[in-house]
Amino acid sequence: MPTLDPLWNSLRIGSTELPNRVALAPMTRVSATEHGHATERMASYYSRFARGGFGLLITEGIYTDTAHSQGYLFQPGLATAEQADSWVKVVDRVHANGARIFAQLMHAGAQAQGNRFVDSPIGPSPVAPRGEQLGFYRGEGPYREPEEATPAQMEQVREGFVNAALNAKAAGFDGVEIHGANGYLLDQFLTDYLNQRTDRYGGTPENRVRFVAEVAQAVRDAVGPDMTVGIRISQGKVSDYTHKWSGGAEEAETIFTALSATGIDYIHTTEYRADAPAFGDEGPSLAALAKQHTGLPVIANGNLDEPEAAAALIADGQADVIALGKAALATRDWPRRARSNESLDELDGSVFAPLADLKDWELEPTA
Repeated sequence: MPTLDPLWNSLRIGSTELPNRVALAPMTRVSATEHGHATERMASYYSRFARGGFGLLITEGIYTDTAHSQGYLFQPGLATAEQADSWVKVVDRVHANGARIFAQLMHAGAQAQGNRFVDSPIGPSPVAPRGEQLGFYRGEGPYREPEEATPAQMEQVREGFVNAALNAKAAGFDGVEIHGANGYLLDQFLTDYLNQRTDRYGGTPENRVRFVAEVAQAVRDAVGPDMTVGIRISQGKVSDYTHKWSGGAEEAETIFTALSATGIDYIHTTEYRADAPAFGDEGPSLAALAKQHTGLPVIANGNLDEPEAAAALIADGQADVIALGKAALATRDWPRRARSNESLDELDGSVFAPLADLKDWELEPTA
């Protein structure tokens, strides 16, 4: 039986020391208040994973400004000082249970389906995302065609990420993860068919990654070296799960090289299968390509539910940390059980409902 030892080694990412290599993946829960404040139920939710042995928790996507960034109704924010204050109880509970926590900063862009500030979304170009909105996140019908983001709006986006990162730092988060994956705004700039701009932010892969790198650089510079900064990258999207970069491995090299030059501390890749070839039937995974072209620590997410597969990815050098989504929802103490060789629970599909709709996340005492 393959050893699981690689999962339990400590690791330093930027300024953050992780007690092990098992992370909670970011998952949309849309269970904040109407005004984007984190709730007691959310504090209970995250602290349960910390108690279950996860060394790192990455939050659900948190919107960054009070204009176009919100993607879902009841999504939490870090756009204001009041929203930041509401996260303190979450962070404190996680730390009290021995884990570290990163805030994932997200701008929905054209994939927005619920925004209380504005009616119309923005994107790199006036091209609607494929597919339809997600009913279990309170959306309905096709995605709308966005307005093309102006230079002034792009500056507002940059400033929003920076402000949210500083608010996360004030709330006590150990780090921030910039959401550049899954079809949200920064990923839209990376995506050839969604980005049809003719300025310096469109066309070639070097141009399409430019805005993403600018945001990462701005956040890195703003928070300083005592806060960890990373970025999540994917090919597939919420609305286009099978998308692949048209330039293949060469485009991956361009993207990862540009991102590593910004001074960020890690890359987080997410694919349907983290260990599958990124392009075609053979070749390295997206995580392995990120590792190869950046030399940074890599967090890998995607169907690593079995402890043996998770440990093998780290042992093979493709990734440094594995992030669990569905498996974590099924077994909230996955690390503890895996380490003790206990059985894991089967996934109950009802856990994908908004957190506020679930009955089994009982509130825990704050002491």
